[in-house]
Amino acid sequence: MRKFVYKRRADGLAVINTLLIDQKLREAIDYLKNFETDKIYLVCKREAGWDAAKSFEKATGIRTFTKKYSPGITTNLSLSDFFEAELTIIGDPWMDKNALNDTIKLKKPILGLCDTNNYTFGVTKIIPCNNKSSKSIGCMLYILAREFCKIKGKPFSMKLEDFTGKLE
Repeated sequence: MRKFVYKRRADGLAVINTLLIDQKLREAIDYLKNFETDKIYLVCKREAGWDAAKSFEKATGIRTFTKKYSPGITTNLSLSDFFEAELTIIGDPWMDKNALNDTIKLKKPILGLCDTNNYTFGVTKIIPCNNKSSKSIGCMLYILAREFCKIKGKPFSMKLEDFTGKLE
């Protein structure tokens, strides 16, 4: 993730280059248009992203897993809740490592929200952001949902606050 860091503050905090965030978001949106709603799923085990993930599911119809993702749900045919997907969206490569590993085994693409401390092996499309903040995750998922719905011709009436909570 070093290539996305604009600078480090005196306290050691890495600042992400906002131009690269915009560029990568546009690339991710352009990439998303190649997939149908029922062939995509989102995994976000980080508590800060649960509300945003649920709003994302409500807006787009894309299957979402929060709190628990059962390993093997996309790789083990004998599971009762098995399903096939063509794209996985993950909220954090470290927290969502089961979904990441399952998708890597299937050789399917992965779109990941990645912070400066994430190891991005296996992530096909990176969206650099602070994936530990509910407002940051909400903002990224809001933009993805809005643009996905626009591309697919679906109505989209949700507000940013539905994804991020009340902005202060």
